[in-house]
Amino acid sequence: MKNLLEIELGEQWVEGEVSNLRKQGSGHWYFSLKDERAQISCAMFGARRKPGAEVLEDGVKVRVFAEPSVYEARGQLQIIVAKVERAGLGELQARFEALKRKLDAEGLFAAERKKPLPGFPRTIGLVTSGTGAAIRDMAQVLERRAPWVQPVIFPVRVQGKGAEREIAAAIRQLGRAAEHGLPECDLLIVGRGGGSLEDLWNFNEEVVARAIAECPIPVISAVGHEIDFTISDFVADLRAPTPSAAAELAVPDSAELRSRFEMLGRRMRRRVGDRIGRLDLVLENARRGVLSRGGERLLREPVMRLDQLGARLRAAVEVAWKEQVQRLNGSKRALEALRPERQIAQRIQSLDAIGGRLTRATQTRVVELEERLGHLGGLLRALGPESAFERGFSITTDADGKILHSVEEVRKGQKLRTRFKDGVVESTVDEGG
Repeated sequence: MKNLLEIELGEQWVEGEVSNLRKQGSGHWYFSLKDERAQISCAMFGARRKPGAEVLEDGVKVRVFAEPSVYEARGQLQIIVAKVERAGLGELQARFEALKRKLDAEGLFAAERKKPLPGFPRTIGLVTSGTGAAIRDMAQVLERRAPWVQPVIFPVRVQGKGAEREIAAAIRQLGRAAEHGLPECDLLIVGRGGGSLEDLWNFNEEVVARAIAECPIPVISAVGHEIDFTISDFVADLRAPTPSAAAELAVPDSAELRSRFEMLGRRMRRRVGDRIGRLDLVLENARRGVLSRGGERLLREPVMRLDQLGARLRAAVEVAWKEQVQRLNGSKRALEALRPERQIAQRIQSLDAIGGRLTRATQTRVVELEERLGHLGGLLRALGPESAFERGFSITTDADGKILHSVEEVRKGQKLRTRFKDGVVESTVDEGG
């Protein structure tokens, strides 16, 4: 149950009337919150150091920021209070949520627009109260961690009516320092110490949020304690839980840097020493080996290798030259074979041979056709009408040349032509069939 409540529910705002307040000598306070329907036990550890503890009195209506838990020894549900404020601040909270939604929709909280912090800033602008504890804490941290940093303090009011305009003006002037005759800053820290929601409200105003968003140099927001969140925290390039933490985040620790440089120096000296030692060993071996010999003996083997490589090179060149000559001669022969006059002569010879074959074939064919024609002529003479004429027959046709086969085809007055062996006789029919 304890784990479920603490993990699943987490910290919540709870409102009710204080009753049965008990302030223990250990500094832990215990009380109950109740309304007309229910009540719940509350525990506030180290109460005097918690924001708003001074408002706790029996019968006072408050809002507490607390985490639900279970007191295992008694099996009792309770809430562990981290912050207290008087009830009736719901309107401020509603304004806070409305502005947060508005600026978030405009993209002022987007991670991609946040600027990275410089690694080694030289000048840091501090926009905070000139008399509060926050300025002393930040100055001490900067002096201890990075004594080379020059802080530029721009004192402003951090609470009260109109303080938000002073804060916004300071951010804009330091963001464009050259235009206002101020030192150029690499980074700004904007914030104040802890307080109630009303005390911190100036850092929830839209004018401050837009000044931070428009600032050309990175801005760290450090408002209140770790549990306090303001609109400035969401718009700034980095949110720090406290002003002191902001100073620590803004600069590297000089002691840590010195220690790291010393370690790097030792590592570098060790590596350089090892390298020099290895090179000394190589040089000593060379002196005892190759360098201890005479120059002539040292060059003897390279000269022999050079002579061998020269001979191999000459042989390779000679072989390659012979191959090229052979290829050139082959190309010449191929070119000679392809000369036009040679090609024409070869074609003429080929045509002559083809013409001779064609003449012989034609003569043979003509003889064959003559023999066949004589044979067919003999058949024609034997079977044709000429042979019939020789035997005393004749052929009679009408005027149009139509052969008459029967007397019934003849009419009176019709002109006839009768062919004999030795001529043609024309006649007229006096009587038909």
